[in-house]
Amino acid sequence: MQMNEKLSESRVDVVVMAAGKGTRMKSAKAKVLHKLGPRALLGHVLLCARALHARQAVVITGHQSEDVRAAVNAMPEAEKPPAVGFALQEPQLGTGHAVQQAAPLLAEDGVTVILSGDVPLTQPETIAALVAAAAGQHLALLTVKLANPTGYGRIVRNASGHVQAIVEHKDASEEVRQINEIYSGILAVPTAKLKRWLARLDDNNAQKEFYLTDIVKFAVADGEAVQAVVTDDEPQTAGVNSPLQLAELEREFQWRQAQAFMTAGVRLADPKRFDLRGELVCGLDVDIDVNCVFEGTVKLGNRVRIGANCVIANAQIADGAVIHPFTHIDGEAAGVSIGAGALIGPFARLRPGAKLGDEVHIGNFVEVKNSSMAKGAKANHLAYLGDAIVGERVNYGAGSITANYDGANKHQTVIEADVHVGSNCVLVAPVTIGAAGTVGGGSTITKSTAPNMLTVARGKQISIEGWKRPQKAKKA
Repeated sequence: MQMNEKLSESRVDVVVMAAGKGTRMKSAKAKVLHKLGPRALLGHVLLCARALHARQAVVITGHQSEDVRAAVNAMPEAEKPPAVGFALQEPQLGTGHAVQQAAPLLAEDGVTVILSGDVPLTQPETIAALVAAAAGQHLALLTVKLANPTGYGRIVRNASGHVQAIVEHKDASEEVRQINEIYSGILAVPTAKLKRWLARLDDNNAQKEFYLTDIVKFAVADGEAVQAVVTDDEPQTAGVNSPLQLAELEREFQWRQAQAFMTAGVRLADPKRFDLRGELVCGLDVDIDVNCVFEGTVKLGNRVRIGANCVIANAQIADGAVIHPFTHIDGEAAGVSIGAGALIGPFARLRPGAKLGDEVHIGNFVEVKNSSMAKGAKANHLAYLGDAIVGERVNYGAGSITANYDGANKHQTVIEADVHVGSNCVLVAPVTIGAAGTVGGGSTITKSTAPNMLTVARGKQISIEGWKRPQKAKKA
């Protein structure tokens, strides 16, 4: 039986703890809404819940409840369970109190999985193993052994190795504090039993809070076996409480993505200097240099080479294209497409709607927006093409621009095949430059030109004999 079938049979419901303020983040934003890679911390947790085929997720809110709810509702439907509900914890009286608020939304015929909204790297396979350990009848805990367990609840076992309790650090004796196996904050439990144990919680502890972890001692007292799934993958259980911890998990997240790409054959010059903040699809023999950032949806064909320090978002790059260093590509909603064998950059900028054909050359400090360039067209230096249709083999000179905006509306420039545009030209749209025509350097073109013609539009050059530059007056 496949994992997905087993999970479906288990009727999994997920409760996500997302009520905390996150004081140490020093931010006006709710902690669970801080981003890791392409999505919020909470978004990663909901994506995990979806991968588990959870029937629903119940997000427990508290601090900035309305903001959290709005953010969850705005998340892509494909990245969260089919049903998402909310429970408000106000005031916040501990983890057990939080789950008590969610309990009325949970059907008693299933298994409840408790996840933390600030623990973004937990993998579905790990939670599936936890659900399997619960087997529809046991309380199962995800635990991890830490070199420094200070501040965490310790797993207390009896002589036979069976879990007896979780003791919070502040309530632990010195002997218990020597234990390095800690509770991750993640568990799976039959919902009917969870509700029964939640009703027995009290706040008789150092924090004067209702601890969810007390359900372990209730289970033991009831003669229930408590299962523990131990993971040696510490980052899967690591939470975010500060900007430093967020940065550390960001690097871990990126490292894991880099490893997956290298396993698939992508050549990364330095996997520790790689950032993917969206979706990246790579063909064969792709090379990516250091400090590149990929956002949105990016597709790279076979043998594509990406130079150092490039930022690429929402773009399709065909086979054999080379993106030279320091190039910035952002297709936004319209996208950018780059043809096979094209050469882009360095220091080029491609904006939404740029559609470049095969073997197009875009050089340093050239910007292209909402324009198409046919096969073999070139704009190699210091140029701007906006709202333009450029034919095959056009050579677009250094310093030339399309003046596409009249202050109110955008207008189109058409440059037909085999045109040569000289340096420092202004093509004032709407205008068409006829096929195989030439525009002399320094020209301002305001009228369409016929094919095969040389067009020059500039002031007459004069030279004045005997002219002298002004001199500064001498001080007395």
